[in-house]
Amino acid sequence: MKIIVVGTSHAGYEAVQTILKEDSNAEIHLYERGETASFLSCGIQSYLEDISPSLDSLHYANEESYKEQGVNVHMNSDVVSVDPEAKTITVKTADGESEESYDKLFLSPGAVPIEIPIPGTDLNHLYYLRGRNWADKVKERMSSAKKAVVVGSGYIGIEVAEAYAKAGIDTTVIDSLNSILPTYLDKEFTSVLQENALEHGMKFHGGEKVQEIIGENGSVAKVVTDKGEYEADTVIMAVGVRPNTQWLDGILARNERGFVEVNEHMQSTSNPDIYVAGDATLIPFAPTGEKRAIALASNARRQGVIAAKNMLSDNKFEMPAVSGTSALSLFDYHFACTGVKDSDADLSKVDSKYYEETIRPKFIGDDTTVMMKIHFEKETNRIVGAQLMSKQDVMFAINTVSTAISAGWTLEQLALADYFFQPEYDKPWNFLNVLAQQALGETFGSDKELF
Repeated sequence: MKIIVVGTSHAGYEAVQTILKEDSNAEIHLYERGETASFLSCGIQSYLEDISPSLDSLHYANEESYKEQGVNVHMNSDVVSVDPEAKTITVKTADGESEESYDKLFLSPGAVPIEIPIPGTDLNHLYYLRGRNWADKVKERMSSAKKAVVVGSGYIGIEVAEAYAKAGIDTTVIDSLNSILPTYLDKEFTSVLQENALEHGMKFHGGEKVQEIIGENGSVAKVVTDKGEYEADTVIMAVGVRPNTQWLDGILARNERGFVEVNEHMQSTSNPDIYVAGDATLIPFAPTGEKRAIALASNARRQGVIAAKNMLSDNKFEMPAVSGTSALSLFDYHFACTGVKDSDADLSKVDSKYYEETIRPKFIGDDTTVMMKIHFEKETNRIVGAQLMSKQDVMFAINTVSTAISAGWTLEQLALADYFFQPEYDKPWNFLNVLAQQALGETFGSDKELF
């Protein structure tokens, strides 16, 4: 079987590795429009902060490693069209265009940065942060930037803003919504993060819409919003991404937002021999059962495995629902979230409980607390979401809640769940136990110390 894989990021990488393991006789052709393969965008912040030594270290595969595995790698090869009836792709290279045939086709077109239609986005020293080339430009600019404005306060915007602020650059973050990380954390957490970020030199202005970038001598000089003006010699646009699927118009079914429509097997609803995964697709959301755009590497990896297995096994596998579990840090705090939050919960059906708890017993001499919030259905107490934040890195605990959501657990089950106890790690009642107990209005005694 000849399988063409388009795209070498997380979904494409995982698809190739799965095919290699499942069918040693498969003829794999891997196409990448860029010069390098399998770039790890999630590691860009580590590069900006000099934790990772180079951009080359942010690859989990390269052209040579693919060739060593027997994969036919085609670099600098842009797949610009597909003919599902003829089962061919059109590839554009420096030498022109050519057609290649396939038995099965796997597409991982990914996403591209959203470009705001405002004046000034063509000025020098205005950057986006998506992929290796942009990462290199943003890093290089750090050596000369004095005043930076980051437009957008999601994960990408916050990561570059933190790196710039740590480098001593005057950094301001602007978002049209009223808080940083508005799609990840509720206000109990974001208010603390904003105050802490300000202490580290990162200013935040929420509820402002950028209207224009003003230039001077061809370079950015000022960012104008509907509420103010901000001097800047560097602007990073991080207002989100959109599916990179315009080239598939009229070829594969897409929704109104451009996401390719796939079934539970990651199979295109338009053609049974084409599979699609990654940021260009929607994914089943465990708390509600609906499909959502959840652009996370972990999801793309799972999709790549499911698609690859189905290409080889006549669709025996289904994509599991996920909760959009993620974690990050910002200056002094670590935080994580899973499932629904206030911003996307149906508050007529979903309730929540916020609570703070010390992580270890008092005699350990560490009074570090963990801030916690859990969302649950009012009628059933079924858990549908949670958020954690602390100066202590205990964020792996969010994976437990994610598993609980997928398993359909209730507060009652989490309240009495079996977790180990050792004083150097936690209390007799783990903080997740305590959070569920508090949501139920119960206290089982040993979460409080009498002296």
